[in-house]
Amino acid sequence: MVKCLQCNELHDPYGLNCKKGDDSLLRTSYAAKQLLPSDMPGIWRYSDWLPTQGIIAQGSGRTVTYRSKELALKLGLDDLWIAFNGYWPEKDAYIMTCTFKDLESFPTMQRLREQQENRIMVVASAGNTARAFAHVCSITGQPLLLVVPKESSHRLWTLHDDTSSICLVTVEGDYFDAIDLAGKISSRYGFVNEGGARNVARRDGMATVMLDATLTSGELPAHYFQAVGSGTGGISAWEASIRLLEDGRFGDVLPKLHLGQSLLCAPLYSLWHGTDMVHAGCPEGMYDDVLFNRKPPFAIKGGVKDALEATGGTIYAVSNKEASQAQELFEREEGIDINPAAAIAVATLIQAVESGNVMPDEKIVLNITGGGQKRMMQDYGQRPISVSLEVSAEDEEAESMVVNKVAEIFGNNDGV
Repeated sequence: MVKCLQCNELHDPYGLNCKKGDDSLLRTSYAAKQLLPSDMPGIWRYSDWLPTQGIIAQGSGRTVTYRSKELALKLGLDDLWIAFNGYWPEKDAYIMTCTFKDLESFPTMQRLREQQENRIMVVASAGNTARAFAHVCSITGQPLLLVVPKESSHRLWTLHDDTSSICLVTVEGDYFDAIDLAGKISSRYGFVNEGGARNVARRDGMATVMLDATLTSGELPAHYFQAVGSGTGGISAWEASIRLLEDGRFGDVLPKLHLGQSLLCAPLYSLWHGTDMVHAGCPEGMYDDVLFNRKPPFAIKGGVKDALEATGGTIYAVSNKEASQAQELFEREEGIDINPAAAIAVATLIQAVESGNVMPDEKIVLNITGGGQKRMMQDYGQRPISVSLEVSAEDEEAESMVVNKVAEIFGNNDGV
């Protein structure tokens, strides 16, 4: 079932918004009240708590959680668990895009298949989400329009030889400009929006990080650390924790959320602390600009504010120097490369330890949202996804230019 958190009414299980118009996220409720992992591959191990009827077996990976020794020792922590999302064969970690956005893309794609959706899916991204959807669409053949900031196009690579199902458009502008253009296009006939934070498949997919960490360590952690842009990953961890409390086997206290943002472009930090940590040039100068979202789901019912208040959590701001030092520390101590966004999470943990926000004997989960990309390049190499069209966010004809390019690539697809 899917219900609105504001009016508590049940909705179409594939819906994105409250049918009464409430400004609230919808949330899933599953028949299985206790989590029993299956023997299915990848993320489908947690299929009982995913909003899908079937699976996409090929290419699916999942979070791999392990207890840290070296980094824990360095930070003086007794019970630190790493939830690793990426490529690390020695840990049996095979998320082949090296980002936990795969955990969103596979359930989202499966739901589209269940609806027999043939329209062109539109995804706006600063890079990692686009790479994840390109991966799954290359497997399924679903036509995909990716809209990304021009400065993020270097993140668009794949291991697939055939990328004919993908149209990549770059925008002169930031992530919000890409979101704005994608929103206009997805409202047209023949296109469908993947839904963003409102899509329960995306949130419940990311929620499997907390599921894996809890099942592996045996109980809910006292603290959960993650770097965030929109904050949807933090919401997902909170929602997973609620279900695990109801399960009854893993503890009776919600983990505190510790969410990290990158200075000086930290909208969520600004909203939570009542300060202004967003300069005019954002996302320029960020340690990782995938963490910048001008309009995150903060005050919406069921959003970031509610998640932080419910868990007693907070948001940190991390400097580039702190992030760089944290990345170097993690890679040296744990023996695997990590993405810059994950370094923000490590730096957030370091801040929390130094400020006394966590105690040495408390159970902590650190979400490494992406890693192993350098290792993957050694084993596989990467194929860049070709840009189909470049447009400017200031160009009034940008929308029609993109639609025409899509029609040229995909032909007359459901009215396009």
